[in-house]
Amino acid sequence: MGFMDKRVVQRPLNPDSLKQLTSLHPLLSRLYASRGIRDGSELDLSLSKLLPFQDLKGIETAVNLLRQALEQQQHILIIGDFDADGATSSALAMKVLAAFGARHLDYLVPNRFEFGYGLTPEIVEVAKQRKPDLIITVDNGISSLDGVATAKQAGIRVLITDHHLAGSQLPDADAIVNPNQPGCTFAGKNTAGVGVIFYVMIALRTELRNSGWFDKQALSEPNLADYLDLVALGTVADVVPLDLNNRILVKQGLQRIRAGKSLAGVRALLEVSGREAENLVASDLGFALGPRLNAAGRLEDMSLGIECLLCEDDELAFTMARQLDELNQTRKEIESEMKQQALDGLSEVDIESSMVGVCLYDSDWHQGVIGILASRIKDRYHRPTVVFADAGAGEIKGSARSIAGFHIRDALDILASRKPQLLEKFGGHAMAAGLSIKKTDFQAFSDAFDQVAREQLTNQDLAQTVASDGVLEAKYCSLEIAQLLREAGPWGQHFPEPQFEGEFTVVRQRLVGERHLKLQLLADDDNQMLDAIAFFIDLEKWPNSASRIRMVYRMDVNEFRGQRSLQFIVEHLEAC
Repeated sequence: MGFMDKRVVQRPLNPDSLKQLTSLHPLLSRLYASRGIRDGSELDLSLSKLLPFQDLKGIETAVNLLRQALEQQQHILIIGDFDADGATSSALAMKVLAAFGARHLDYLVPNRFEFGYGLTPEIVEVAKQRKPDLIITVDNGISSLDGVATAKQAGIRVLITDHHLAGSQLPDADAIVNPNQPGCTFAGKNTAGVGVIFYVMIALRTELRNSGWFDKQALSEPNLADYLDLVALGTVADVVPLDLNNRILVKQGLQRIRAGKSLAGVRALLEVSGREAENLVASDLGFALGPRLNAAGRLEDMSLGIECLLCEDDELAFTMARQLDELNQTRKEIESEMKQQALDGLSEVDIESSMVGVCLYDSDWHQGVIGILASRIKDRYHRPTVVFADAGAGEIKGSARSIAGFHIRDALDILASRKPQLLEKFGGHAMAAGLSIKKTDFQAFSDAFDQVAREQLTNQDLAQTVASDGVLEAKYCSLEIAQLLREAGPWGQHFPEPQFEGEFTVVRQRLVGERHLKLQLLADDDNQMLDAIAFFIDLEKWPNSASRIRMVYRMDVNEFRGQRSLQFIVEHLEAC
């Protein structure tokens, strides 16, 4: 549905890849080939196919630090981030190190409204009160030059585990594990923060096993696969590209959840979001569990989310998950109001001709929700977008979201080199970033950001498109094929769920809920009645009297009162 007209673009098919996938179902071979799968070996998602931890730069030094901390029973403090990746990373580090025998273990997650992101000097001052010997950062730290220096001055050793892009200078930490640091040969550059700390724990367990640690300590050696539900949740929620290594991590985590082997906190989040474990798919992690976990960090304190994941009591975990669910509902209400204000402000502007880089600011906007608003505006107008909120002391904080073809962190780097006084600080990756500027510099930043976007993006980049896997043959329009596609994932960022295009006769259309359109359709080459639903439609256009429609859709298995049926989820809809 969307704001501007969209052009349907069919995904290109690699004929050479197709030849290598002939042993698969014909539809699957076509879908995989158009997603860059070159041969069947890339479809083996077993744990044995994970990239080796030995390729991670700094991993040996990190393991030595951690082994020494365990041997000497040092005080270890985990410092995380306030999003779902940070929460799952913190919980995983806490649980695994405890299973390895760490007895003096704690975590600290900065409150975004007081301290902002990362290992800042201010958060180190708070950390010092807990007298840690070793700080481990998870999902942050690669840009924390001042924070690491403050910790080192206090005699605290620092191990950084992160996945964000490094700046021109690295912090003087005792060890850094980050696949995106200079000189790291690890092929999994898209690994999320939770994946990085998982790899560190794999390496540490190998060292402890080889040294006889578990026998000496009379400890049962933990199976790290028990924590893959956390890895899957953090990976999908952080919207990192699902390359082969990430697909393995997500697939294995999903399998554990479906088998009823997830942690109590994950089970509780499933329950409050109305998802059944046995039918869970990757998108549920991103659209149902992730937002509820994120709500704590957005509106209050991510400690609630981490405590939910750490909890081993089902009843208590459910109580915390219900609190997260309520926070998420509040977040939705705040977001809805902010979005309406933003759209009202943009309604008088000809976005297509006047803006390439969109910057928005309102003194009343909630700092914890600006990232979601930036994403919504970016999706609606297909422009890189930065949304700002007040941070106090004359400063405003921005959250940036980008589109394909525009590396947002690199763009901010260009902007900072041109106007060194404009950006107070920034960090991030290709599709998302955070930054701070002076309130008085908002217009100057807006102009400069728009200029960088104009230089890098073409009209073709800015065109609204929706990708299609072509027309679905009538013989494949079945519940069995929908189930096959569900199992053929995990689908996600850069490995998109299949969606098809076609024209249909409308038998019936009606509004359900406030903004969802329920459709009954007939295909031209089949007499089968088809059910479809389009979420959040434009009420000025639908429902209408159209007897024919053209649409792009996904196939889904609808579960209702124990019955399973085929349903189309509409991604793009227009009257013929």
